[in-house]
Amino acid sequence: MGKKIRLTTGQALVKFLKQQYIHVDGEEFRFVDGVFNIFGHGNVLGIGQALEQYGDGLNIYQGKNEQGMAHAAIAFSKQKLRQQIYAVTTSVGPGSANLAAAAGTALANNIPVLFIPGDVFSSRQPDPVLQQVEHEYSADVSTNDALRAVSRYWDRVTRPEQLMSSLIRAFEVMTNPATAGPTTICIGQDVEGEAFDYDASFFQKRVHYLDRKTPVERELRGATDLIKNSKKPVILVGGGAKYSQAGEVLARLSEKHNIPLVETQAGKATVSADFLNNLGGIGVTGTLAANKAAREADLIIGVGTRYTDFATASKTAFDFDNTTFLNINVSRFQAYKLDAFQVVADARASLEQLEKTLGDYQSLFGSRIAELKAVWNQERKRLGSVTFDRDAFVPEVKDHFSQALFNEYADALNTTFAQTTALYTINETIEDDAIVVTSSGSLPGDMQRLWHPSKENTYNVEYGYSCMGYEVSGALGAKIAAPDREVYSMVGDGSFLLLHSEFITALQYKKKINIMLFDNAGFGCINNLQMEHGSGSFFTEFRTADNQILNIDYAKIAEAYGAKAYRANTIEELKAAIEDAKKQDTSTLIEMKVLPKTMTEGYEAWWNVGVAEVSDNEKVQKAYDDKQRVRQEARQY
Repeated sequence: MGKKIRLTTGQALVKFLKQQYIHVDGEEFRFVDGVFNIFGHGNVLGIGQALEQYGDGLNIYQGKNEQGMAHAAIAFSKQKLRQQIYAVTTSVGPGSANLAAAAGTALANNIPVLFIPGDVFSSRQPDPVLQQVEHEYSADVSTNDALRAVSRYWDRVTRPEQLMSSLIRAFEVMTNPATAGPTTICIGQDVEGEAFDYDASFFQKRVHYLDRKTPVERELRGATDLIKNSKKPVILVGGGAKYSQAGEVLARLSEKHNIPLVETQAGKATVSADFLNNLGGIGVTGTLAANKAAREADLIIGVGTRYTDFATASKTAFDFDNTTFLNINVSRFQAYKLDAFQVVADARASLEQLEKTLGDYQSLFGSRIAELKAVWNQERKRLGSVTFDRDAFVPEVKDHFSQALFNEYADALNTTFAQTTALYTINETIEDDAIVVTSSGSLPGDMQRLWHPSKENTYNVEYGYSCMGYEVSGALGAKIAAPDREVYSMVGDGSFLLLHSEFITALQYKKKINIMLFDNAGFGCINNLQMEHGSGSFFTEFRTADNQILNIDYAKIAEAYGAKAYRANTIEELKAAIEDAKKQDTSTLIEMKVLPKTMTEGYEAWWNVGVAEVSDNEKVQKAYDDKQRVRQEARQY
């Protein structure tokens, strides 16, 4: 018999985490960098005790909100290109329930993270314990079952020896590019402290290999033929291309064969925005250049994309009558989308093979790519220099934003600053290698269009789930992943109010982040959606009971936390604040009061949203009729 080690389940878990390594392109390093925790009665005496005794070598951070610290873990893994993770442990009940939004975020974005919530007593003897829910139909259901729907792999450990098979399965899922996502292992709080004689071999160094799957001959031949027979192919760069580190080969292929690149949110900053053939974001939040190229294409080469409705403009971005699809993806499920020819393989490996088979092929785009890019660059500069006058007509704002309402906001917030101008100014002022983080509201759309990352992997934007609360928490995770670089969180006032708990954690552990807070006194993005489809402004602005616009001093909040705070409502003030923030050792917050309705509009893109079929409002009726008209023209899959 082999050597045995008697440990509690919690202790065995911690010792196992420290011995997991990953091997990528000849390099080998530890896969689990550390653990985020909030201790409660379901995990403090089991996993907490184990971390205290055996946690040396792991970076351990105390979170302030379970969703927040989980989002930090997700952003860390995203910044590390899914090659390293954090584990996240919570107590039972409300603690584990707070993981649900973050788990959904990780699942939608295919980001590996290990969730370890405590669970109710497996023995069931003290039931119902504190924070335990009860169901008449089963005694085998706890709050943690809510995480099943948002986990790539889910398991409940009710005996110490079950931990071994459960952990090995979880790490197989997280280290497999085709299945990467959140894994949840729920451990009964009594089981966490129970001992078992584990085989010593379970705690030996275990290496997980990320081998690049290459296309088979049939796939390579089919892909080559499709491209050579196309006249105007367009490469759609998705998150899988970024995680595969395919930026260099994408640029080479694009330049040699004169094929334009367009990007999803997850794929942005795989290739520099300065690259001559990079036309930027596609779809609902896309650039005019990218959307025009996509409509002209007769072949879409999707590289590591899952074709969300924003990227495809709800399947109206392409000329389906004249366009075919070639999908390169490690996931067979994703490769099948839009009835494409499938290459189920690693993005970089596949593109490197295509370099050898495409020969001297040239698209017929000719100078069209440069023309599209030049026109968009002019539009970008215009959007970055929008100015307003309180007493003048305001042609830039949306039709449903009256002069009177404009003046009301300008007076209440004491600003005439445009959101696009502020964002453009930030892009032009911060460091080239700085990392930007955002997630929800109008900012991701503005950034997809306006943000020009000149360095690869500097765009940590979560838009697969568009989860409010990722912005500040994600900045902490990105900073932990890249401690020598500045990190900027682009966040609206709505998302900041919803969740900024890990700003405290950043200050606590001296992980400097810079919060760029865009305050337009409301949920501006949803207010736009509401009013653009015929409804009035209904509970999406931040107003008092007597209908006054809220003017919150967010800088004071940051100062109270111990951060360095600034107020900037002009280009000059914003530039000065950023330059001073660069000199600080502590976290900063720059509050910008920006006018509503000063974000970017759509550029020949449509989004399919639910509109009331029956209404006594003529504007709503018209919005519904317009939607039906577009739907009739759209191709459905």
